[in-house]
Amino acid sequence: MIKRTLYFGNSAYLSLRNNQLVVKKKDEEEKTVPIEDVGFIVLDNPQITITNALLEALIENNCAIINCGKTHLPIGMLLPLSGNILQSEKLQAQVEASLPLKKQLWQQTVQQKILNQAKVLQQCHGMDAKYLTTLANEVRSGDVDNREGVAAAYYWKEMFPDIAEFTRDRYGVPPNNMLNYGYAILRGVVARSLVASGLLPTLGIHHHNRYNAYCLADDIMEPYRPVVDKLVYAIVRDNESIPNNLTMEVKTELLKIPVADVLIDGRRSPLMNAVSMTTASLSKCFEGECRKVLYPEVPDESV
Repeated sequence: MIKRTLYFGNSAYLSLRNNQLVVKKKDEEEKTVPIEDVGFIVLDNPQITITNALLEALIENNCAIINCGKTHLPIGMLLPLSGNILQSEKLQAQVEASLPLKKQLWQQTVQQKILNQAKVLQQCHGMDAKYLTTLANEVRSGDVDNREGVAAAYYWKEMFPDIAEFTRDRYGVPPNNMLNYGYAILRGVVARSLVASGLLPTLGIHHHNRYNAYCLADDIMEPYRPVVDKLVYAIVRDNESIPNNLTMEVKTELLKIPVADVLIDGRRSPLMNAVSMTTASLSKCFEGECRKVLYPEVPDESV
């Protein structure tokens, strides 16, 4: 089932009634949404009030609640502590995963990320991107040669060639702001699915940062990032000027990320469903049932 993404950018009172999310805004008619239909909520206004009863219902439904700060960029995320009936068993397998297994899983992750970057360059700029394909084939266990970094340097140089000052940097010039926002939404999608698969988003297979509560989410979202890049490229191309601040129109486009089309296991699927397949396969890898994570491909569609 495709879950809905709800964005709240104005003051509102959010509460629960009869298992419905109730939205009350000043001088507007009351609106309701079934709790079971909600997968993601983005709170982007300091004057939003949300009741604890609603939070409880959303968490029990495995909804990811993303909170934005003064800059209107996501700064926090609320997820369930328990999202799978076999969580203890699956978490134990995750904790006990061997270093060779994690290195092999990271190799697969980097390979598919680079292949998806190559596909995006082909679709956005008509490039054959053979260099990236070659780099993907050179990735070894654990990516000890840092093929990911080499690919990224080439990829970002070619992705926005008309923006002279552009380098991929969190605090860099636009469209870095769009990429940041899109990746934050993607991170929420991945973290939610990891919890639903009984895994702990904190324990990564490659990323290890004592201050990062979502290391595994940051690992697993890597092959999905080019889907966001492609969407951001389309927004930049379709606008005469790149906004320094994220407009409501831009946010509306970026909030479509959970339902963006990808190819996975030979079939077209909404991104949020594909992520669930990815995290379920990752759990099986930790449990020794398989050795390969099921990752997506970018569909063959020009921008």
